[in-house]
Amino acid sequence: MDELIHRIYKFKYKGILAILFVFLAIATILFIELSGIQANRFQRQLEFLPDENTFTKEEVYSVLPQKALLLRDSGDAASSDAYEEFFCILNDMKVGYKDIDLSKDSIPSFEGFSEVIVLLADLSPMGGSLIDLVEWVHNGGAAWFPLTLESNAYSSAIIQMIGIDDVAPEYYVVESIFLNEGFMIGGGRAFGLSNPFECAKTVVLSDNAKVYAAAENENGVPLVWRTKYGEGIFVVDNIGIYEKAMRGFYAASYSLLSDVCAYPVINASVYYLDDFPSQIPSGNSEYIMRDYQTTIRDFYINIWWPDMLNFADKYGIKYTGLAIESYDDNVDGTLEAKPDTGTFLNFGNMLLRKGGELGYHGYNHQPLCLYGDYMSVFPYKIWESEEAMKKAFDELVDLCDKLFPDTEFALYVPPSNLLADEGRDFLIKEYPQIRTISGIYFDDEAYGELQFGCMQEFDVDKNGIVDQPRVISGFILDDFQSLAAVSELNLHFINSHFTHPDDALDPERGAELGWGEMKKRFNSFLSWLYGSAKGLRNMTGTETSAAVQRYVAASAKTEIYEDCVKITIDNFYDEVQMLVRFNEKTPENVKGATLTHQTGGLYLLAATEPVVEITLK
Repeated sequence: MDELIHRIYKFKYKGILAILFVFLAIATILFIELSGIQANRFQRQLEFLPDENTFTKEEVYSVLPQKALLLRDSGDAASSDAYEEFFCILNDMKVGYKDIDLSKDSIPSFEGFSEVIVLLADLSPMGGSLIDLVEWVHNGGAAWFPLTLESNAYSSAIIQMIGIDDVAPEYYVVESIFLNEGFMIGGGRAFGLSNPFECAKTVVLSDNAKVYAAAENENGVPLVWRTKYGEGIFVVDNIGIYEKAMRGFYAASYSLLSDVCAYPVINASVYYLDDFPSQIPSGNSEYIMRDYQTTIRDFYINIWWPDMLNFADKYGIKYTGLAIESYDDNVDGTLEAKPDTGTFLNFGNMLLRKGGELGYHGYNHQPLCLYGDYMSVFPYKIWESEEAMKKAFDELVDLCDKLFPDTEFALYVPPSNLLADEGRDFLIKEYPQIRTISGIYFDDEAYGELQFGCMQEFDVDKNGIVDQPRVISGFILDDFQSLAAVSELNLHFINSHFTHPDDALDPERGAELGWGEMKKRFNSFLSWLYGSAKGLRNMTGTETSAAVQRYVAASAKTEIYEDCVKITIDNFYDEVQMLVRFNEKTPENVKGATLTHQTGGLYLLAATEPVVEITLK
């Protein structure tokens, strides 16, 4: 060995040898980066469930015991409109209830129910049963008034029982909702409303009412409160807004009804990069040139993508890239794309090596539709035939298989969230590797009366395909998106976000502010998210869909005793995530799960056994 070292030392070209060694190391790194080899490839944190262990929400909900009584009036517009949202809220929380429509049904005895949900703004249809309800609560029942109550003789008869000392006849314009510390994940601050209106009553509460949310600030008009009455509980909402983005607020209110409330959640934080990897636009951008004096291509490669990787490193994000091969408008099966495979491969492999995942977006940006009139709204065409559609999609599949041969593509996101029923059927029939489809969560006015908008709930369909919608988007979150973000943390314990590389080029998505300001605001959102939601799991798209499968299948029976709680989970496979609120006592020890404190009496429970036992103190 000493002789070998001596020879190397005497070798007069050792400087050249060192340079060659450096070049060899660089070449090896580049080869690994671009080769698509299997090393460090994505391994799912959660795998898809076997077919025999998957359920739809409808299947699970149909067998839930009816522990709650829900009173509504289909003949009343406020009650009827609100019921559309509360049906989804209770369904998603796996709350079984007996549905009573007061326009045609009589009110049964309250005995035997654990809680009564009064989905009425006008209480007059209850008649004399309203006094019976008050007595039932006094004897230990729990009643929830989710709708802002109208002022009339019936509401006036019970206002003191439900915690109100005085109420003004006029309604109050709620501009933001302040969540008191300890009520909801992400609270301790106000969340603005994008379209404020007169929706709440100006009330003064009694001393025994505990306020959980108020208008504008913690001393504002009370919007959510809980009042003990005799041996029972009243929970009242005075928000007056019944939209999808508000579901998590009402889920939090429902959880105040019992000593302990537990419901399944998804627990995932997922980030989609639409149109990535894809062809990088050529030329210059006004805002990129203004701030960086460089081309779009160089901005993507040298600034935007390194910044996105920094977010991944800082917060543990696992990106799901959605590949698109071309931006041509061909819908006749003509394939003219000449992809920049080097850039495509480089971006894709860097994403994969960061623990991310790739899915399909399309050969081009034409939605999978064979008929329909959406060209007046979107600049897209209709495919001339299913054969043409298949030829194009096969081209994308072949490209992805060639460039990423060891990568499984199991997810599809429709371009511009347009997907016809026959397009969905086409995907299921022709591409069995696709296990999940991700549309969007909220209706969009841009779609108008179109039938092809891919708006979804978190669910599993009868074919086993997982619907896993994306909830918020972009780097600049407005009031609506911030509201939706906190709402979904408290209903599904999920953050589902998507963005496009060209957001930094589009003034409608924040480009005029500059990329520096866009990433600063996004960082503020991420800091709030991960500082608020402890134990939130960073996942890719298919991992999140696997979590959705488990969430959809699970339901729980909660038995509350003096010094312990027993939670029995149906359709348990390998894990179930839940949110649990302790309203009276605090947890001490847990068996069959782990508990992660969120805020106040709210905990994230990760069950590893179908029966969980929690001792209380």
